[in-house]
This record gives sequence, structure tokens and C-alpha cells, in this order.
Amino acid sequence: MSSVNRFDVITIFPDYLAPLSLSLIGKAQASGLISIGIHDLRDQTTDVHGSVDDTPYGGGAGMVMSPEPWGKAIDQVAELAPGEIHELIVLTPAGEKFTQELAQELTNSKHLIFACGRYEGIDVRVSDFYSKAKNFKVREVSIGDYVLGGGEVATLVIMEAIIRLIPGVIGNPASLDEESHTLTSESGVLVEYPNYTKPKEWRGLNVPDILLSGNHGEIAKWRLEQAQIRTKNRPS
Repeated sequence: MSSVNRFDVITIFPDYLAPLSLSLIGKAQASGLISIGIHDLRDQTTDVHGSVDDTPYGGGAGMVMSPEPWGKAIDQVAELAPGEIHELIVLTPAGEKFTQELAQELTNSKHLIFACGRYEGIDVRVSDFYSKAKNFKVREVSIGDYVLGGGEVATLVIMEAIIRLIPGVIGNPASLDEESHTLTSESGVLVEYPNYTKPKEWRGLNVPDILLSGNHGEIAKWRLEQAQIRTKNRPS
């Protein structure tokens, strides 16, 4: 079993995941904090066209992604993390809503497999099969009540939210404690307070005097109050 969090993404558009080599995630890979694999679903097909979809039973518009290439791909990827529980994340509008709390929970998983569907989605038997398979756990996840062309963008969102919480990825871990959806008060989870940097005056707008006072207790109080105000006034 590995001490490193492993992430595998199965997709028909591997180039869509190129941003995973950049910024904090790229540095986390280079330093050995995480391991990421990108896998082309079409490698698991047998016809010359690399077909991964077919018409839906029962009729209707669109195409459905066939289960067999997915089964082959998932089985192959699972072999890359022997001895681990393989948490299969199926991106779908019907899934549970992704939250900061779920991101924190998923940092505990040593092997996450992201299934990036396209068209009308993946044949549901893939989720049904692996939800009963040994050493697998299936989660259907949505990043919001809107429709994307596929699961790749959602995967980028979810992976970044998870990876930045893994110890060592963020240079100053204390910065995680005062972020939106992490900062808390008696009234619940808050969005972050407003932030300012140099210069003190910009286009007629000044930094609040309290932030220049050096009184850390009063600054903390002001920031909490501002976070509460912003949370209360946040558009729903």
C-alpha cells in the first residue's frame, strides 16, 4: 500500500487534462506528494474507429457510452494501486453535490479513479457493477446544477480542490484555515473576508485603517465580522 495519493483519470480527451501539469498540482507531482495518470478510453476499444458509444436502449436522442471499454479501463487502472480501496468517481449531473467538506473527505482516499463521461453519459451498469466489486467504492458526483460537454472540466475542479488540501502541497498550511468554506463561526461556515495588498491607496480607494493598525486582535475581529457580512449578503 502506498503513502502517496494516486489519481487516475479515464477520458476520451486526454489533452483536456493538461492543466494538471501546471502550478501547485504540477509541483506536487514533481515533489512526489501525489501521482497522476491520464488514460485514453479509446485504448480499450477493438474496432478501427475506436468506438466508445452506441444507441440507447428504449430509443431517444444522443448516444450512451458502452460499458465494456469502461470495464477494461477501470480494471487496468486498479492494477496500478494494488492493495488500495479504489474510489471510482463518476461525474454526472445526477450525483451528490461537490462541496469543500467532500473535498476534505476525499483526501483520505489513496486511490481515486475519475470516469469522465460524454454524450448522454456512461451505461449505468458500470456504476452498478463496481459498487458491488471487491475493493471498490463508487461515488456519483456533480459540481453543480448545469450541464457540461463532459466530465473533464468537473474532474479538474474536483482534483484541484482535493489536492491543495493534501499536507505539503500548500506552502503555508495556515492559509487553508481562513479560506472560504473553511472559515467558521457560531453561525456556520463562512466565505472569506476581503483581502488587500499594497499600495495603501489605489484609484481613490483606501485600505481600511484597521488593517494598518498592527492590532492583531482587532484585525481578527474585523475579518470575522466582514466574513459574516459577506456570507449573509452572498447571492443565493
